[in-house]
Amino acid sequence: MDRVTSPTFDGRDNRFVLTAFVVRQIMALCGFAVLGALTLGITALATWNVSDPSLSYATGNEPANLLGRSGAIFADIMMQFLGLSALIAMLPILAWAFALISGRRFNRVPARLVAWVSGAFIASASLGCFPAPLTWPLPNGIGGVIGDMILRFPALFIGAYPTGTFATVLGVIFALPAAWLMLFASGLLGAPDDAEEVFVPQASATSKARKVEELDEEEDDGDGFFGSLLAFGAVAHYWYITQARFRRLFGLKPKSMRNEFEQPYDFNDYEFGTLNEPSRLKTAINRLERADPSFEERAEARARREVSPPSISMDDDADGDEDDSLPDGVLSGDSTFSARPPAGQTRITPPSARPKPSERVARDAQPSFIARDGFQLPSVHLLAEPKSVVRDNTLSAEVLEQNARRLEGVLEDFGVKGEIIHVRPGPVVTMYELEPAPGIKSSRVIGLADDIARSMSAIAARVAVVPGRNAIGIELPNKIRETVYLRELIASRDFENNKAKLPMSLGKTIGGEAVIADLAKMPHLLVAGTTGSGKSVAINTMILSLLYRMTPEQCRLIMIDPKMLELSVYDGIPHLLSPVVTDPKKAVVALKWTVREMEERYKKMSKIGVRNIDGFNTRVQQALDKGEVLTRTVQTGFDRQTGEAMYETEEFDLKPLPYIVVIIDEMADLMMVAGKD
Repeated sequence: MDRVTSPTFDGRDNRFVLTAFVVRQIMALCGFAVLGALTLGITALATWNVSDPSLSYATGNEPANLLGRSGAIFADIMMQFLGLSALIAMLPILAWAFALISGRRFNRVPARLVAWVSGAFIASASLGCFPAPLTWPLPNGIGGVIGDMILRFPALFIGAYPTGTFATVLGVIFALPAAWLMLFASGLLGAPDDAEEVFVPQASATSKARKVEELDEEEDDGDGFFGSLLAFGAVAHYWYITQARFRRLFGLKPKSMRNEFEQPYDFNDYEFGTLNEPSRLKTAINRLERADPSFEERAEARARREVSPPSISMDDDADGDEDDSLPDGVLSGDSTFSARPPAGQTRITPPSARPKPSERVARDAQPSFIARDGFQLPSVHLLAEPKSVVRDNTLSAEVLEQNARRLEGVLEDFGVKGEIIHVRPGPVVTMYELEPAPGIKSSRVIGLADDIARSMSAIAARVAVVPGRNAIGIELPNKIRETVYLRELIASRDFENNKAKLPMSLGKTIGGEAVIADLAKMPHLLVAGTTGSGKSVAINTMILSLLYRMTPEQCRLIMIDPKMLELSVYDGIPHLLSPVVTDPKKAVVALKWTVREMEERYKKMSKIGVRNIDGFNTRVQQALDKGEVLTRTVQTGFDRQTGEAMYETEEFDLKPLPYIVVIIDEMADLMMVAGKD
């Protein structure tokens, strides 16, 4: 072939091809860097835990996020501001990464960036229109702070945040422009012109038709340049091998080879529907979530309700389902939110059965015909027998579940998000255990006691923190109050087998269990309350508890009743040290005798070397069983003639000391009459 008719391969074309190749590979490296950063971001969001240390939550615990403290901070910022739309905002970045790898560029870059930010904000508003699931751990909605801020504008016209059907329609309206903006930012809408479609410019037609044998013929014209070109060709060969392995790894569609290696990929050749199919990337992220779940640390031994978040329908222009484009376990329209393990309904503790009767009931039912020496405790059959109580329908599991959901709605109306995790129905009140969302102060919930009572149509409500648990107890009165009978408590095994020195039956707990207190551990007890609150019932219950358990040798009573109303009925019982005192002046004398008796007992216990009445009686009983005589030798002085010390042996009266219980009714009236004495 004549050299004149052969195509030329001048140095200008060579430099052009080399520049195009270098720029192309640099952009591909940038694309892989963006893809790696995107993978880290999705991993941080997928392993987000609200209790991780971040800018909004200070704690010394180790972060559960796979990326450590930095990943926890990034995920917290994104979830706080954008909510679940943070995952939607990642989709355009994925498209940009593949565009850089394929060598395609976009026109109108500033407009697409603005569309990306605007689409993320509008998507937050769209998600914020839907109610947050009960398992949502943040105080704001699922659209984040930005979504709630955007929804304030409709609230200015309707007076409140959108709810119900209007919120659903508004969410769909917001979803349509958000989907269009995201598609435009991703490059699926607004395709570039032909003049701007190629990022790497084309080489001239002469360089395309150049043959390898012609390069050999012109080796003398550019031998140095062609050696460099061959080296770059080898590098390009291995680079394309790496790209092919990357595509096979993530299941991407391979690109057909062309004669011109500098020919850019057509961005539309990628089928985004394949990205929605399960891939190894999704499988890896899902495996990481299962290995380190975000919220399972606080979810042990708790029953939860399974709540499905509302699905957001996007524009039909998007290929495939939106839910499939998100990593498994983050959020799906037909799956449950993975913040807490799926469980049943709110755990409702059934009311406890009546206390089991003790052996004393059987003994009292079959009296002995043989006379017994000493004092005999009164029979439990003297007390009124408990009536068969039929539980009202308001304490059924279905009604309690409805009340729990209603209470959650009332608290949410006042800005308190949480979940009722336990319901404990009792004979008089029912306690609902609320687990507040992170960031909710206990004082804020306690201050809503009156509002809770009003909203729940209750007479009153008592709110307090449950000791030792991450829960706040809300007690609401039952519509039908169940009467607690003293006979049921006195005849129970708990009362008979209780090891208290001075046992007192005070009533039942919320769960229906008997409450037995020891008066010896609280020697000074003040019963206070308004008229009709049950003070007299409490005092009579305490007195009868002592009479049914203690003999006169074990416990003696001093009763002071200035009004002669409450305690006069006990006049004449063998436990009294004196008749019931009704004169305030005599009451002062009785109290002064009590003080002298207390000081005399202190001296006796000091001489024997014990600290309390129980220790004194134990020491005396041991001496009586062994036939010993307790003595104490003390020095009384010195002999005047010999100067030797004189000792004297003192014998103690081995008689057990009974407990002395002083009961005063209307202490305030007594202090007004004889306050100085």
